[in-house]
Amino acid sequence: MTTQPQALAGVRVLDLSRVLAGPWATQILADLGAEVIKIERPGVGDDTRQWGPPFTTRSDGSRGDAAYFLCANRGKKSVELDIATPGGAEAIRRLAATSDVLVENFKVGGLKKYGLDYASLAEINPRLVYCSITGFGQTGPRAEQAGYDYMIQAMGGLMSITGQPDGAPGAEPMKVGVAVVDLGTGLYASNAILAALLHARATGQGQHIDIALFDVQAAMLANQATNWFVSGVSPTRMGNAHPNLVPYQPFPTSDGSVVIAVGNDGQFRTLCGVLEAADLAADARYATNAGRIEHRSGLVASLSEITTAWTMAGLMEALEAAGVPCGPINSVAQVFAEPQAEARGLEVELARPDLPHAVRTVASPMRLSATPVRYDRAPPALGADTREVLDGLSEAIAPQG
Repeated sequence: MTTQPQALAGVRVLDLSRVLAGPWATQILADLGAEVIKIERPGVGDDTRQWGPPFTTRSDGSRGDAAYFLCANRGKKSVELDIATPGGAEAIRRLAATSDVLVENFKVGGLKKYGLDYASLAEINPRLVYCSITGFGQTGPRAEQAGYDYMIQAMGGLMSITGQPDGAPGAEPMKVGVAVVDLGTGLYASNAILAALLHARATGQGQHIDIALFDVQAAMLANQATNWFVSGVSPTRMGNAHPNLVPYQPFPTSDGSVVIAVGNDGQFRTLCGVLEAADLAADARYATNAGRIEHRSGLVASLSEITTAWTMAGLMEALEAAGVPCGPINSVAQVFAEPQAEARGLEVELARPDLPHAVRTVASPMRLSATPVRYDRAPPALGADTREVLDGLSEAIAPQG
């Protein structure tokens, strides 16, 4: 563990968000060294504390937090505060006066009645970077509507391109196995916050950041969106196949499947060499990626017939030696058993006083050489830091709950 100052040392973040998108953004900031004060409902806390099983077990044998909560709240201080009370709202205003960032994911206009909207707090602290995360943004016909990851995956087009194609067994639109829109929103929000912090430090001027899950999902359509812009043809579900690359999917072996990811014509010729498929390499239909896409079904069938004779280990060893990207389809448990995961330290253990065992979380993927990520705080127990934080404001403001 290094003592080198972190990139966001001295930055205070007031986190009024809950569930995943907002907490994911603020956990990124905490990992980078910001002080993050998480405001939670007295006696209840963030909704995800109850999103289980599985749950942790406290030292006294009682049920603790859901595992879900632990994934997005590392490095934070927990303060129980009822913002609907005059004392609670005043405490937020005083905290905002000394904070650099505020993150919230209430419905549009939901904090105005408490005097906690951007305009109100900007009068107290003009340098404040105020990030609002909602389903559909601060404007537009759906601005007042709540938005959740699953429905945004559906409305934002992701489910229309995820799942087996029509006519195949199990064909139906599918969501992704994690709340990918929330996670992407957290990433976009943290990037916007860092940009706004740079601006505030240069000019003394804060600003209001408007982040919408729907906008994020549209942006994350990436090549599928531009495929439609260019062709006028709306993409459809293709199972594990890739719309713009062939071969780029799992292939069967005698004891499982191996994902082969060919990104250019040279890699395709190398693949054919490994598989001793000179006829495929010489076939003019498959000479270019565009041709392989046009003749996808025949090529995939021919390759699958060949790979079935290999074992997973044998095929991956041969492909890796030749420089053809490939990999197994790991379970979550297998991910963290990978030698690469162990070498990179992808599992982080953090002690928490009320738990008999350390909390295990996934390490940040951000590797900074001069200002590295540090892991100093486990995801907090509800209200663990209420007295510490509020005592610094005023004796007149008592902890709520």
